[in-house]
Amino acid sequence: MVSIRATHRRASDTSSQSRRISRRSLVATRRGGARCCGLIVSHHGTNLFSPQLRHFSLGESAPHPLTLLGPEGLGGHQNGEGRIVLGDDTNISVRSLTRADEPQWRRLWSDYLRFYETELPEEVYLTTFDRLLSDEEPQHCLIAECAGRPVGLVHFIFHRHNWRVEDVCYLQDLYADPDARGTGVGRALIEAVYAAADTAKAPTVYWLTQEFNTTARKLYDRIGTLTPFIKYQRG
Repeated sequence: MVSIRATHRRASDTSSQSRRISRRSLVATRRGGARCCGLIVSHHGTNLFSPQLRHFSLGESAPHPLTLLGPEGLGGHQNGEGRIVLGDDTNISVRSLTRADEPQWRRLWSDYLRFYETELPEEVYLTTFDRLLSDEEPQHCLIAECAGRPVGLVHFIFHRHNWRVEDVCYLQDLYADPDARGTGVGRALIEAVYAAADTAKAPTVYWLTQEFNTTARKLYDRIGTLTPFIKYQRG
């Protein structure tokens, strides 16, 4: 089985930072022959709502019913070198964002925002990118690569929750290039966030999507639990 785990690289380990996830790289490791994965056991618990968005969560405090990681679970197979191969012999890897990724990160996020008919000022791009790279911020980004080329990204944020002692994880942005869709990129990125949340001891991962985003929801229905909450915001 191939699974994804998070390895730490802390700049400092102070008590004020103990609840925040540090910068990390995600690596694939091979484990025995078992198909099941005990990596993800999380809880549902959030109070965020939306009229045209559906809320997904990783479910209640029980092992996830799916084989969360592994080549077949990601829509591919394992080659002779032990690497996950998705689609037509396309190697997909997930790693942390680096400063050198700025042009490709900007391209991917711009395409994501364009899908939602949104434009943001340059100040937001610059500020967000710096925050994603900072050890002092709760915001994080992972990049999916295909044969060394960035083809997807995910942004996630750890934040306080009044109903819990631990922080929870909000998966805010998820995007894959159109030509990389259907190869397991989206699922690999979500699974990597699950792994990062478990490493940070965050019991919940949740995200929102448009109710009519039927293509993406086919994946979300397999990998998460649809909740009955809707979202309201200030008009």
